[in-house]
Amino acid sequence: MDNSEHALGEAQLAGCLALSQAARWNQNAADWRLMLDIGHGWGITLDDGTLAASTLVLPYGSFAWVSMVLVLPQHRRNGYATQLLRKALADLRRRKLTPILDATPAGREVYAQEGFRDTWGFRRLQLKKSITVALRPEGVRPLRESDWEALLALDASAFGASRERLLRALAARLPRAALVAEEHGKLAGFLLGRDGREAGQLGPLVARSSDAARTLLGAALAAVRAPLYLDVVDREPGITAWLDSLGFEYQRPFTRMVRGARVAPGEAGLVFCPAGPELG
Repeated sequence: MDNSEHALGEAQLAGCLALSQAARWNQNAADWRLMLDIGHGWGITLDDGTLAASTLVLPYGSFAWVSMVLVLPQHRRNGYATQLLRKALADLRRRKLTPILDATPAGREVYAQEGFRDTWGFRRLQLKKSITVALRPEGVRPLRESDWEALLALDASAFGASRERLLRALAARLPRAALVAEEHGKLAGFLLGRDGREAGQLGPLVARSSDAARTLLGAALAAVRAPLYLDVVDREPGITAWLDSLGFEYQRPFTRMVRGARVAPGEAGLVFCPAGPELG
């Protein structure tokens, strides 16, 4: 079957959504538009007009996120994912940007063959029914415009680069989840979220302590209704056990992988919940 490789844009939005749906991933139209606004991507369209595969790259400072490596189930094993992944890696090599991604177990094997190495992991949890949570903890409040300078500084330390455009977009997507924690009058952490195709998603959650992270999650769960997805780093079994007790269910693991560097950028100890595998 003939196919064409091309840049992705608004004209392919319906096909991009079909790829997310076929994979049972959570991205909606706003997610795809945001990713294409921050970065760029490529697709493979068949001669019947079907978008069969996609790959995106989202530049952040000296590195870039490789995202949305998707192929329609009926068109897998045709080499489309490898073709577009190598296209993305060649693009990043020309631009001297280090490739980073969050891999599912199936994808991890493919990425390892392309030179990616493991750094740290996290797991996707799902809450299917809304729960009753205690009133908003002290020290947690809604995000204010005056918080952005300190928030962006903390996030840059955690993530390894500025991602202001992404964070401001997420703060507008789900305002009830846009929260900050304060300790002794200083920013101790923040949480953002977004709507999704199947469920809302909480993250990123960046905090200076596990206590601040838990209070932020408690406040968000009191304000945002299920269904919800939440990605929690593996190094926080206490928070994971607490979420399990509230009714969250394990869905699948992810591995943060990097190519051409020993470790992923940023201070991983400040990250409690990534923004999502597609965003970093």
